[in-house]
Amino acid sequence: MSNLPPKSSVSPPIPHETSNLSDYTVDSNTTFYDTPNSVPTPGSPVHHRVGYRRVASFNDQETAYHGPEDPGKRAATIQGQGLGIKNLKPLPASSPGESVLFGSPPSNSALLSPPFARSPPPLQSQTSYRQIEDPIREGHGDWQDDGPATENYQPFTADLETESLRKNTRAQTVQSFEPQEPWCKTKRKLHHGKGNWLAISVLALSVYSTLLSGLWLGVGIAKPRFRHGITNTGSLPPATASLVTAAIAKTIELSFVTVFVTFLGQVLSRRALVKKSKGITIAEMSFRSWIMQPGTLITHWETVRYAALTFLGLISLLCAVTAMLYTTASDALVAPKLKMGALEQKMLYGIVASDFASNPYIKSKCKTPISEDVDREFSGSTCLALEHNGQAYHNYMQYLSNWTTSRARGIGSDQLSQRPIPLGMLYDNTTIEGSWIHMEDMTKTSQRYSPDDYQRIVMNVTMAMPHAGVFAATRNPINNIMQPQDLNGLGEYIVEASVPSPVTNVLCATMRKEDLAPMVYTDWPGSNGTASNLTGWPSGFDIPLWPDYLNSTPVDDLFGFGEKYNRSHPVFSRYPIKYNTVLNHSGWFTDSIYILATAASGDHAMCAMKASLTTNCSTRHRASLSGGSMSAHCEDPENSLAYGKSYDNATDGIIKKDWSAVATDWAMALSLNAGITDGAASNARLLAQLIPTSQALDPSLPSIAEALAVLSGNTLLLSSIDTPFIHFWNYSTTLNYLNEPQYQAFRATLRTQDYASGGTQQWQGIFYVVLFLTFATNVFCLIYFCVRHGLVTDFIEPQNLFTLSLNSPPSQAMDGACGGGPEGDQLIMNWHIKMDQEREHFYIQNGTGPPRITRRPTRPLDFEMDTSPNVNSYTKLSSRHLSIL
Repeated sequence: MSNLPPKSSVSPPIPHETSNLSDYTVDSNTTFYDTPNSVPTPGSPVHHRVGYRRVASFNDQETAYHGPEDPGKRAATIQGQGLGIKNLKPLPASSPGESVLFGSPPSNSALLSPPFARSPPPLQSQTSYRQIEDPIREGHGDWQDDGPATENYQPFTADLETESLRKNTRAQTVQSFEPQEPWCKTKRKLHHGKGNWLAISVLALSVYSTLLSGLWLGVGIAKPRFRHGITNTGSLPPATASLVTAAIAKTIELSFVTVFVTFLGQVLSRRALVKKSKGITIAEMSFRSWIMQPGTLITHWETVRYAALTFLGLISLLCAVTAMLYTTASDALVAPKLKMGALEQKMLYGIVASDFASNPYIKSKCKTPISEDVDREFSGSTCLALEHNGQAYHNYMQYLSNWTTSRARGIGSDQLSQRPIPLGMLYDNTTIEGSWIHMEDMTKTSQRYSPDDYQRIVMNVTMAMPHAGVFAATRNPINNIMQPQDLNGLGEYIVEASVPSPVTNVLCATMRKEDLAPMVYTDWPGSNGTASNLTGWPSGFDIPLWPDYLNSTPVDDLFGFGEKYNRSHPVFSRYPIKYNTVLNHSGWFTDSIYILATAASGDHAMCAMKASLTTNCSTRHRASLSGGSMSAHCEDPENSLAYGKSYDNATDGIIKKDWSAVATDWAMALSLNAGITDGAASNARLLAQLIPTSQALDPSLPSIAEALAVLSGNTLLLSSIDTPFIHFWNYSTTLNYLNEPQYQAFRATLRTQDYASGGTQQWQGIFYVVLFLTFATNVFCLIYFCVRHGLVTDFIEPQNLFTLSLNSPPSQAMDGACGGGPEGDQLIMNWHIKMDQEREHFYIQNGTGPPRITRRPTRPLDFEMDTSPNVNSYTKLSSRHLSIL
């Protein structure tokens, strides 16, 4: 440090190849380092920094100058020392320079590195050096040398610089730092017209994204139903439909992101080029990352803090959220999913093959392997008896099970409307629910028909069942109703048909023997209290037939017997013993069957059963693959589909006489006549136990009338299959069935579950905001691209921004950001993109205007250049007015 050369008051001129680009230097805050006692490895490869030269560094102990000496020896002595900055071209003696504009802070000297990949120039003789300010050497003054000293400069190499940074360093202030030829003259256009492939591609993507996002929004709002379009057997299976929808939604999301990122790049790049604009900030440059990497909203929250509240930042933030949620919104509101549709009015058609309760037709439809060729007389009746047994007892057991549950819970009631409802089963997969109608007060009715000396108990119940023909009609292809199996077994539909409902009326009354005497054969005069050969009853017995009304009884008005009612009373063969029942089915042209039961107390109860059609009900049917249900919707004033409201002047409760034949087969199959031989059938015993003992319903037990109604429910279902959907037979045939079935229409409402767009939950409506924002942003971007004449280079793209930054001068504003990135105010510092129009070189700098630096004399050009397209484009773009974006 003590052997420094003496000062020189005159700076030696350094030969220098100048150019027409504005020279620029870095200020005193730009520092480099040299390390004492360090000698770089001679064999290290030299890595020049493009376009810049660095000043030489000197080791205090090894390179201290001691006076004049031979230039060759001096060069050999210091070869390979310092930071590796060598072969520096000395500057010529300079006078105060001309002030010019460029991106680096001013400096007072210029020690330059050789151009990249250029061979070092030969050493030149030097007599003095430009002053280098070194705070470490303060107090030693300036130093100079009259001898050659260019060899003190060595090439700046990456490895040598790194090596010096790893050691204890001493700072030197570099006063000159300027770019050199060859310059980065742009090879590609700054502005591309609308005919450029990139502009066309962006516009095409914008159109696609706008149209498809608009379609997606419209579909989400309209919620169309695809019906047969998406079925297992249709043109588009459900799985494929879901996949296609997801794929299209993904393309909308990707195109939307591409279009909006391009829009951001255009807005920010154009703003950075406009001289009068505020420029752009690093925080705004991160908008692109928000869209493409939404996680940066969390990991780089500082940029959100500084830029989110700007107009463009708010739009970018919303678009980042919408892009992130778009496929979710599409899945919630657009993707087809099973939904129950709205209620629609529709005319349905069903097959009509017979009148209600046509016993011959019912027998012909019973499936049995014993054909009529094998058993012509009893094939059908045997099959039907088994079917009656199976269905009746199944329904009965379900009903009794419900009573058991009700009794265990203590929720029984003496009001018929609050007691368990009738149940049934159709085709082994459809649950039937009947309805109690025409309900009466049992106590009042009993008192009305009780003689003065006897408290008669009267039970009058009426049960309605749904029209079983609706089941087949909903599955008829002519009605074009989507079935559950068409939708992977997940489909469902609900039909409510305006058709009459079959009804069973059961009227039971307790009676004394004297009341029953006219109706029991063994009590007739001449019978001697016995009847022989009862197994063939009533064949072989002298029983008057209708229209002989026989003798009157105490219950004629109750049951409607006698000439007044055009009905004869029944005749039973005998009194059944306790827990037994006998049946009367011998009457000609009768519309009812009668059952006589004896309770454990010896009291008797007679029940009359008849069927009719009611106009006060409609039939509901709900179908699914796992099973369906049918129910009778009756006596509801709000029910607009009640058959009586669809068919004017329809008569309610017309008795169907044909049903008595069906009921007789049913009663015989259920052993209700086993008491004629004291058969003691289990069913008869239970019925006898259900005879009430008071004039009010027992809350814990069903009555015999309710039990018989439920047991007979299956006869109503069988009797209504393939029967008219109106209350009368309107075919001119002598028989009550058709050889060729016919279609008949009926009014109905239909709700089907099929694939449709739209949300399934009310809260999913929030996703409409995502669909709308995506569409609105696409429209805005499309208008922007149509209005703008082509595209400028997107300087926000990483590769373009990197290249631009690499070819721009260092900035003091970014002090300390080279290792950990910018922070704080550095994120909101304004930056502009400038152009050296003479050399068509673009660079970026901070602030509203460039710093002033010193220009050195330049060589005149050998030719005169015309203004290039890039210069013209830059001039136009940079002179535009400010934009709201």
